[in-house]
Amino acid sequence: MESMVKNNTFNLFKNKKVLITGHTGFKGSWLTNILLNAGANISGISLEAESQSLYNMLELDNKINSFICDIRDKDKTVAIIKKINPEIVFHMAAQPLVLESYNNPQYTFDTNVMGTVNILEGLKSLNNLQSAVMVTTDKVYENNEWAWGYRENDRLGGSDPYSASKACSELVISSYRKSFFNDSLIISVRAGNVIGGGDFAINRIIPDIIRAFRNNENAILRNPNSVRPWQHVLDVLYGYMLVAEKTLDKKIDQHAYNFAPFDNGSKYTVEYITKKFIEYMGYGKYKIEENKNNPKEMNMLCLDASLARNHLNWNKTFSTDESIKHTALWYKNYLSDKNNTVKITESQIKEYFI
Repeated sequence: MESMVKNNTFNLFKNKKVLITGHTGFKGSWLTNILLNAGANISGISLEAESQSLYNMLELDNKINSFICDIRDKDKTVAIIKKINPEIVFHMAAQPLVLESYNNPQYTFDTNVMGTVNILEGLKSLNNLQSAVMVTTDKVYENNEWAWGYRENDRLGGSDPYSASKACSELVISSYRKSFFNDSLIISVRAGNVIGGGDFAINRIIPDIIRAFRNNENAILRNPNSVRPWQHVLDVLYGYMLVAEKTLDKKIDQHAYNFAPFDNGSKYTVEYITKKFIEYMGYGKYKIEENKNNPKEMNMLCLDASLARNHLNWNKTFSTDESIKHTALWYKNYLSDKNNTVKITESQIKEYFI
């Protein structure tokens, strides 16, 4: 029954005009490939893909209408959105890294806040928009490092520039929703730490481990006891797709949804994830090098995803351990032969949705 429900959501996107911002990134590439399999007509707005990226490995540039554009450029961004005139939008373009936000706070705020303003300015001009899913983060909440999960109506905040910029973007989204759009058209989604094959970003735990493996080095853990709501990219993107589906059907009455492990991930530390990943890979070592001079990162972060379960009937397919296992399987295929990348990605999508 569950696979049938997912398949119905999957098939909903056939022949739909979809815009994905940030389509060249990790989650954007997975979503692009999923919706291509569903038969959607996809356009994307993003920066150039990194040379080592899932986007390039899957040769997605040849399969969609890709517009290379910095979303800080309002005029160009709005013009492209008007040209595409999408029915469904997934806004994922962002500066997505906490540590990078300490190095480049202005760029982070410009991209995550004003970039979101520019996207919404473009959406205002459309005559065919049916759903806009605005992706923020689990880190939008004022984090008191509670052991229980934050709910969608908890106070927004954020100490580091990344978290604060995303909390600001939530206020922007809410303002535009109330001022310019049908109240149930623009929905924000907040997901935990997403893992899966094809992520090569700096200062993310799985990509950092893979780089260490390739260099015959130990993986370095700087915050081994930090707890995050780890989950597989397919579970998260299915949640985003459900939000779009319910919006299209006018069966949505919430303005924001959390997506997170049902147990809040309360026992899954960085060190736990590392040990499990190494176990599933079958090799590798790590060492702990805590640096007290590192920029502050919160130790405990949990989300409550009850609304998504109850209102959207969202059910995670993978437990946290299964998420790690599927991620390791992807990288094992990739490291053994890069030509396996398309095959393993397609296999995991079809196994999940079809």
